This record gives sequence, structure tokens and C-alpha cells, in this order.
Amino acid sequence: MTATGIVGEFLSLKQETEADLLAMQCGDFYEFFADDAETVGRELDLKISQKSSHGSSYPMAGVPLDDLTPYLKALVERGYSVAVADQYEIDDGHAREVVRVVTPGTLLETSDEAAQYLATVVAGGDGRYGLAFADVTTGQFHVTAVADADEAHAELYRFSPVEVLPGPTVRGDDDFVARVREGTDARLTPFETEAFAPGRARHALAEQFGGEAAESVGLDDELAVRAAGAVLAYVDETGTGVSQSMTRIRRYDAADHVDLDATTQRNLELTRTMHGDREGSLLDAVDHTVTAAGGRLLREWLTRPRRDRRELERRSDCVGAMAREALAREAVRDALDDAYDLERLASRAAGGSAGATELLRVRDTLAVLPDLAAAVAESRLAESPVADVLERPDRDAAADIREELAAALRDDPPKTVTEGGLFRRGYDDDLDDLIDRHESAREWIDTLEERVKREYGLSRVTVDRNKTDGYYIQVGKSVADQAPEQFREIKTLKNSKRFTTDELEEREREILRLEEARGDLEYELFRELRERVAARADLLQDVGRALAEVDALASLATHAAGNDWVRPELTDDGGLRVEAGRHPVVERTTEFVPNDLYLDEDRRFLLVTGPNMSGKSTYMRQAALIVLLAQAGSFVPARSATVGLVDGIYTRVGALDELAQGRSTFMVEMQELSNILHSATEDSLVILDEVGRGTATYDGISIAWAATEYIHNRIRAKTLFATHYHELTTLAERLPRVANVHVAAEERDGDVTFLRTVREGPTDRSYGVHVADLAGVPGPVVRRSRDVLDRLREEKAIEAKGGAADEPVQAVFDLSSGEFRATASDGGGEDDATAADDADDSDGAAADALPDGPRDDDPRRDDAAGPDLDPATRAVLDELTDTDVNGTSPLELMGRVQEWQERLDDEA
Repeated sequence: MTATGIVGEFLSLKQETEADLLAMQCGDFYEFFADDAETVGRELDLKISQKSSHGSSYPMAGVPLDDLTPYLKALVERGYSVAVADQYEIDDGHAREVVRVVTPGTLLETSDEAAQYLATVVAGGDGRYGLAFADVTTGQFHVTAVADADEAHAELYRFSPVEVLPGPTVRGDDDFVARVREGTDARLTPFETEAFAPGRARHALAEQFGGEAAESVGLDDELAVRAAGAVLAYVDETGTGVSQSMTRIRRYDAADHVDLDATTQRNLELTRTMHGDREGSLLDAVDHTVTAAGGRLLREWLTRPRRDRRELERRSDCVGAMAREALAREAVRDALDDAYDLERLASRAAGGSAGATELLRVRDTLAVLPDLAAAVAESRLAESPVADVLERPDRDAAADIREELAAALRDDPPKTVTEGGLFRRGYDDDLDDLIDRHESAREWIDTLEERVKREYGLSRVTVDRNKTDGYYIQVGKSVADQAPEQFREIKTLKNSKRFTTDELEEREREILRLEEARGDLEYELFRELRERVAARADLLQDVGRALAEVDALASLATHAAGNDWVRPELTDDGGLRVEAGRHPVVERTTEFVPNDLYLDEDRRFLLVTGPNMSGKSTYMRQAALIVLLAQAGSFVPARSATVGLVDGIYTRVGALDELAQGRSTFMVEMQELSNILHSATEDSLVILDEVGRGTATYDGISIAWAATEYIHNRIRAKTLFATHYHELTTLAERLPRVANVHVAAEERDGDVTFLRTVREGPTDRSYGVHVADLAGVPGPVVRRSRDVLDRLREEKAIEAKGGAADEPVQAVFDLSSGEFRATASDGGGEDDATAADDADDSDGAAADALPDGPRDDDPRRDDAAGPDLDPATRAVLDELTDTDVNGTSPLELMGRVQEWQERLDDEA
């Protein structure tokens, strides 16, 4: 076929698939042509050549037939989908067809230890969503239905899929799709609408798992059924062949797990930091696993904490037993060190991509199971639930597979499964006969050189083989004329000549026939062996899951023993009592000051005040992480801890502008607050770090005040709220379940020391000027800030500036006397103007008390405004003097002051 014909076939096949790229087999290579060649060359640094024919030239890049897998993996990990077209023989030459499409969610050959979930999302008319998550590399298959879009996004963030198939309605929902792109790195792949139809989905489930209805596998929700069916249809259509590894489907309820929305998972830095790094995350801190599967399971536990107290107690029992038994724990970890990722090996066997090396890894990993069981049985771990974990898989059946693989495969098989040399002697009689005949023929060849030398007296003789000449006898030129008559010359070289004989050619033909027959038979035997292994994928997954669980438990035990963590007492009373608690990540990098935390039915809401940089955020985050760790089944960083189980953890910790999405810092902050107020329940834990700071002071205080009342009065969730609005601390006197705590600081001779100790009661200082100094703000600004702050503290005044441009005027509300007055500036009052500008950024120092209003009989009232004020200023002052402070709420009063300031600013 001409180059034009090959490219034409390539382009025709490319049109048949929606894949981004096409790899087409051409003999011993997979070739990419045209734009695909340019893309592959750029992404993988492959050499691009030009194939010319009939006046046309085409870019071409290729990879050897046996080396396609690593290139596929690299392309898919860069976000491309790749169709693979294989070549087959026809009467007049070759033909090709697409046999599979490899996408991020269907790639089996991955080196990434994390789960590789393929997800589907289906929307219902009632606002609910169905979701399915399948990891084709391990056979894990989870399905659920959730109440709304927020819960759907939380599940997507929690599973972090690499590819998402949005259902017909979802793909048209721009807001939903935008949030998926924002919260995950997943590729969004449109898939045929028919795959999401209920009838087709139920049929797919019945075909995969048996039975006549989806209910037979525990699915009774139509949205969940549609999502699960679409996953199966997609996996089948892409041709990965891994459906056989998906041996069971698990219907889970989001309510079985602690609700962690995407914001909370980011804020608590569970698996990666705010900067996207694994180092510095909670997972990085506690992960001491020795297997890929163990690390994957530990991540699952941390991102999907449980609410089942029985399960959590079981995990804690295991962690405690392994923490106490150091020698047994290390023996367990040593045994696990020889284990491979059995879940993924099972999937590769089921998908038909496992080679002899992978099956040997199955053998070696199955051999770990009895070694692990022995390490447990020979210690006190035998009396713990750890032993029960290893009893779950059928160990006799696992031993049968291990023994068959050990008897079948050689320890050093070739890389490919088609060239022979895979099996041990004694595995198959017909193969043994072929091997005997092949070795006999090879022995004749191997001894030919010595016979020629001996029989014909020739020196400088070698017997070898290459692809061009086949087997040959090479004789040095100096003695070549002594070669016997039956030697036929086939090539002359510089210093030698090559010969063949009729007998040598016959032996060569016999060897080639035997090698081909041996290769074919061994390949057939290997496929049968692989299919038998694949048929027990469920067993291999059970063993792999058991090994992963023991590894994850041992990891938690290792961390607990090495970092003085304690077992938490789990209760249903809603309380949270932590003695000398620590932050699980921060304690690894700095000398940590432990702190206590106490919440119960009568003390549900803590207002946390204190200086910037003093540790308020760390204190609150460590509370959330201690609860999360307890509900992952882990020990916790504390002297003691009693944790009332929660149904959700919600956090609002800082925010960044998302201008590309049209959302400012304050809008993000309010959306996060809104989600918490709509989602949290009495059984939740809420962490609020500075609500309302993204807007004007009085607006911010108003929102923070109202949110506090709402959470306290209506939601009643356990709450820690850090704030610089010291006005809020008065709520502890009015709301029965609110209490104040503060992070202490000590000031001596103008120097401030942050003690990082949490004490009862409020604070009235934030030391913002001190932090500005530490941050390197220029000295004049820091000194002026101190002057302004001192003045505000002494005068306790709220000021509104106004008047004509040439005659600035300040309206002063003196909190100490409850009087209003207007003063005309001397025109050079830069300091006065600065003080007024900074009044509502002084950490609430100007509004610490509620004053009495001006008296009607105040002799200064009539002439307070002065004779030269403009009408707008006079109107404001009239309103000031008419205000009944005693009859006005604090928030309304502050709102009015802000309005007056804005009006005067507009006139100035």
C-alpha cells in the first residue's frame, strides 16, 4: 500500500473514532500521521519524519510495536484519548481496525499509586444526582445518589476522578460543569445519550453482575442505576476488556460518611496543600504505608471518614494492638514490603494486558498472605481484629492459584509472551515434547562448529545466525579454500567467507518450525493460564484489599507510636473534649504548644479571639483534624480526647479572588458561609475563620453577628469562630451556649510575645500594628499607626469627616461622654484625617461599648454644627443629634454611622 493509501486509511479510521489521537499499526510499528504526528512528536519528543508519495508529503512519527504501552500512558496522562488500530491479514494484503480507545479513566497501565476513577454524573428532575465511580485499575465500583448539586460536587472532589462522563442534562449545565473543572483535574468526556437510559442501564448491570434487575446488586434508585450503567457501557465501548475485573458493585449512601465539601477538603489540606503539593498535607504526615494499595486505602479513609461507630472502634482496636506490638508490627511491614498491587494486577489479567512478569507478581504477592498470617499468629496480634482481616479471603483458593503459577512459569520469562520460553518443564506434555525436539535441533547447531573443525581440519570457524543470512558457517579467508565441496558460499566479507549446507538449511527450517510451534503453543497456554487467573479476579481483589487494610492500619499504628498519639473515646453525645491537643502536621515541623478544647451541650459555640499570627487558625484546624482522624479510625495527637461523632465538617478559612469566574473574595466568602448555613446540622462541626472581613467593617460585623445567632439558635452545631470583631464577644453574655476563648499574648516595654496558649475569656487586642511591624511595613507607617491607635483608645471616638474642600470638618461621637460635636480642621490636619480614615480598621477599638445618646437639654446642641457648615454636613449632624442611642441596636447604629460617613465623603 502506498504512503498515500496508508495515510488515507489512517484518516478514515480517525474519522470513525472521537479519540484525540490514533495509533495505527504498520508492520512492526505503530504510526501517527498528519496532525497526530505533530502532536505526538511535540508531547513525547519523538522524531518526526516525512513520508512522501505521489507528490505529497505527510508528517509521520512511530513507536515500536512492543513499546506502545509507555507512550500510550504518557499521552493519556497528558489528557489525550488515544485510539489503537491493529493490523490483520487479508487475502490481498493488510487491513486495520480500531480495537480499543484508551482514555484517562480506562488506562490500565498506570504508575500512579492513587486511584484512577472514571465517574458519571446524572441529574434528576427533582434536583438530585446519581453518581458512579469505577476504578478500572482495581475493579472498585461505587454508586450513590445525593440530594443536590453541592453534595454531588463534594463526592466528585472526594473521589477526585481522572475522567468524568456528564449525563445528558448535566453536560448542558454550565455552572455545574464549571464547578467540576474548578474542583477536579478530570477530563470531561461527552458520551452517547442512550447509555444513560434507564432500560439500557439496567440491562448492562444484569449482564455484568447477573440477575434480571438492578435490585439484585442493591441498586433501587434510578439515578444510581443510570450512572452505573453508563460506566459499564463506556468501559465496554472503549474496548479495554476490564469489565471482568469489576466483580462487585457497592451502593453507598453519602450519609454513611462524614460530609466534607470540596472547600473543607481544601481548607484542611487533607491530601494536598493549598498550593497543590502533597508534602505538607495530612496524608503526607500519616502515610507510612509500604504498598501502593495501602496508601490508596489510607487516602480513602482520610477523605471519606465514617460515621459507623462499630467500624471505627474495630479500626481503633487494630491500630492500638499494632501500636503496642512493635516487633510484630515491623514483621508485618517487612512481609508487606514484598507485596505488589494485587488489585491492579487482577484488572490487568482480566483486561488481557498482563504478561508473564505480572502473573509472577501475582504469585509473589499471594505468597505474602501466609507469611503475613504467620507474623500475626506468632504475636499478640492474633488476639486482635487484625487477624480477622486476614481471615476474610479464601486462603486455600489463593494458595491454589499461587501453586499453579509457581509450577507454570519460569522465574526469568521473556518480556513478550509470543516468543516462547515462558513455561517450566513438566507443565504441559505437548510443550515438553516440542521443547525436547527444539533443544535437540539446537544441540546439533551448537556442536556444529567443533565438528567442522575436527572433521575438516579448519581453523577460524564460527557458526552463527542473523536475520539476513539465517544460520551460517563462517570461515577465515586464509583457510576458506580448504572448505569441503558441500559448503556453498553465500557471502564474502573482508576477512572471511560465509557458507551453508543442505543439512544446515534443513536443520534451520526444523528449528524455525519448532520455534513457531513452541511460541504458538506457549502463547495459547499462557492465555489459558491468564484467563484462569482473571476468572478469580474477585479472590485476588479480596486478598489485595486485605493486604492494603493491614498496611493502612500498620501505617496509622506506626505514626501513633512514634508521635505519642492516643486512642480517642468515641461517643454519641455530641461533645468534644480534647486535652493537650496538637495539630498533626504542624507538630512535625515546629515546637508545638498543646491546647485544650471543651465543647458539650451547654457550650456549643466558641468565639476565638487573639492576635494575628498567634495560632487561632491552627487551633481550629487541629480541632477539625482531630475529629476527622478519630472518624477515620486513627489515633489522634492529644493527651486524651473524647470525640462525639459528627455527620459533617464544614470550614470557611480564608478566600482568594476568583476573578475569572466573576467572584470576588467577599463573594466567595459569602458563598462558603451560605453553604455552611444550609448544610450543617446539630451533629456537625463548623469552623469559621473570619466571617465578614471582606467588606466594610459594619457590614462585616452585622453578618458575623447574625451568622453567630443563626448557628447558635437554629443549627446548634459545634462551632469554633475566630474573629477580630471584638464586639462579638459580648454575645457570650446573651447567648447561653456561646463562650469566649482567646490566644494569649504578653506585652512588655512595647514588645509583644505570642504565647500560643488558649485561655478562657475574650481579648480586646489584635496587635495588628505589631504584626505590620514584623511584616516589614515602613517605620513611619508603623509609628503613625501606633499614634492613631493610641488616640482611638484614649478618645474612644467614632469620627465622620466632611465640609467644604477648603474647610474640612469632623463630626465626632465621643463614646466616653455620649456627646456629639463638630470641629473645623485647621486645613493642615493630615493626622486627623488619617485617624478618621482608619477608624473602622482599628479592630473594633472604637466600638467596644454602647453609649447613651445626646441629651435634649445639652446646651451645646443648638450651636454644635457651627455657622459655616454646608447643608449636607448640617443635615448629617442633625440626624446624629436626633439619634436615640439607647433605643438603637448596635448593628443598626454602626450601619447609620457608616451611611453618614459615605454621605459626607460624597460631599467632600
